[in-house]
Amino acid sequence: MATIQITDYEVMYSANTFPPRIWLLNSETFIGQLIFYPDGETLPPDDKSGGQVNLFYHLADFENCAALLRKEKTVYLLFNGSGSENGILTAESMPGV
Repeated sequence: MATIQITDYEVMYSANTFPPRIWLLNSETFIGQLIFYPDGETLPPDDKSGGQVNLFYHLADFENCAALLRKEKTVYLLFNGSGSENGILTAESMPGV
């Protein structure tokens, strides 16, 4: 299980056909993004491209993810590869693991 601390984030709400995104940073380096697709749409598998993780969520999850990043002191990016459990969490490792 690979985790890395998220030290900052940026919200990108683009016009036109680009989905809303939350860019994730660690010490001013982009480490990944949360990409939000319309509710009900099939999500692509999470992936890693150019060293950055892409996690896909439905738009209904946007506010929950933004609130977690905004309110928690320490948040980590979890990436186990495509098809595995990935996400953002408030502990460096998952409880019980």
